[in-house]
Amino acid sequence: MDNRYFIEVAYNGKLYAGFQKQKNANTIQAEVEKALFTFYRILIPLTGSSRTDAGVHAFQNYFHADMPIPVKEKDTYNLNAILPADIVIKSMKRVAANAHCRFDAISRAYQYVLYQSKNPFLNDRAYYYPYLLNMGLLQEAAGLLYRYRDFESFAKKHHQAHTTNCEIFLSEWEQQSDCIIYRVTANRFLRGMVRGLVGTMLRVGRGKYSLDEFQKIIESKNISKTDFSAPAQGLTLVQIHFEL
Repeated sequence: MDNRYFIEVAYNGKLYAGFQKQKNANTIQAEVEKALFTFYRILIPLTGSSRTDAGVHAFQNYFHADMPIPVKEKDTYNLNAILPADIVIKSMKRVAANAHCRFDAISRAYQYVLYQSKNPFLNDRAYYYPYLLNMGLLQEAAGLLYRYRDFESFAKKHHQAHTTNCEIFLSEWEQQSDCIIYRVTANRFLRGMVRGLVGTMLRVGRGKYSLDEFQKIIESKNISKTDFSAPAQGLTLVQIHFEL
C-alpha cells in the first residue's frame, strides 16, 4: 500500500508559467515531478495545494503524493540536487492516507511587496511603485475587507470557483524601510484576488478612488472597476496552515 506524503516546496516563480502543470509551458509541478521521476525512476503524480500564477513566488506551498516506496531522510537532499536552483523541497512528511493538501488547508497567507526607490535587488521580487501613497487610506481600505465575505469583484473572469465567498482573517499594510507590504490571510482566495485587491487599493492610496468608491466596488460584484495591474513579481505565497 502506498504512503501519502506532503511535500513542502519554496520557489522563485520568475521563470515559470505558474504552479500547476500545463501543456507546452514549464511549471513548478512539472519540475518537481521530473525530479521525482529522475530520482525514484517511477512516475509519481502530484496534487497541488494552492495554485500560483506565472511569476508569483512562494515561501511555502505544498504537493501531496502517494509514494509507492519509502521516503528516506536524505531523499530531500538528493532531490534538491536535481531540481533547478530556484525551486527547493523543504520537507517530505508522511501523513494520513486521506490527508489532502488542498482541501485540508485552513488558511493561506500572502504578501505583496512594493518598493519606492529603484533597487536592482528587488526587481524580480517586488513591484517598483515610485508614487506618493497615503498609508492611512491604504490601511482603512484594507480594514474594510473584514466586513465582507463575497469577493466576486476581485476574481478574474473564468475563475471556475464554486463560490466567491472568502473569509478574511488578516488584511493590513505595513511600511518597512523603503518597502510597503500588504499582508492578507484568508481561508481561501479567488483567481487574481490578491493582485486585484492590491491594484485597487493603490488607487485609493493615490486618491484616484475614495474609500466609498472602493466599498461600492466590493459590493458591486463586478470587476469592471477593479485594477488587476499589480504585476506578479510582487506577490508571494507566505504560508499554508494545516491542522492534521
